[in-house]
Amino acid sequence: MAGPGKAQRARMTVFEAYERARKGPKFDEAVWNFELIPQTAKRLKEKYGIQMDKSVMVPTDPELISNLYKAGLEMLVECGVYVIDTKRIIKYTEEEVLLSVSTAPKTCVIGEGLHARRMKYRTHKDSRPPLVQGGPTGAPCSEQYFFPIHESYAKEGIVDCIVDGVLSTVNGYNPAPDTPWEVLAGRQEIMMVRMAQAKCGRAGMGL
Repeated sequence: MAGPGKAQRARMTVFEAYERARKGPKFDEAVWNFELIPQTAKRLKEKYGIQMDKSVMVPTDPELISNLYKAGLEMLVECGVYVIDTKRIIKYTEEEVLLSVSTAPKTCVIGEGLHARRMKYRTHKDSRPPLVQGGPTGAPCSEQYFFPIHESYAKEGIVDCIVDGVLSTVNGYNPAPDTPWEVLAGRQEIMMVRMAQAKCGRAGMGL
């Protein structure tokens, strides 16, 4: 087990991530998307002998799970994370990745009050039922039906929290990125979902 000093050196802060995004290796986005990622994935698939059965939605074979983890870890360390804004790569060491995984929270609370729900770390063998997230999940919704759509999800007792949709227009205008209409649309979305939850007696439900 790593001592305090070693763990501290391996832990990446938000400031370090920012500097790596600003100063990391330059890389062309198209080459990253269409050459580096697929070629690396193909090589690691062959290296670890990964064969997926398309009829099995969630793999449960221990050896396959282990190989998928090893391949994923190796791919992250080798390829890093591409930053579109700076066209650079944030590189991580294996030690940094493993430390982040080992110290990641195993549980979190979504919502508040009577309608708070605790989301817990689960494995494929876990017998506990998962949380149910309801909602359009980022799908565009018209201004006319945005409220009733989310109200219908809030009414369902099985739904623990809502992942909302997005307004296709706001006051008739296109909420394009980097415009005041985008900001207004975001505010309207939150307000209407909260109103829908409250109308169904589920104020405090996670959003």
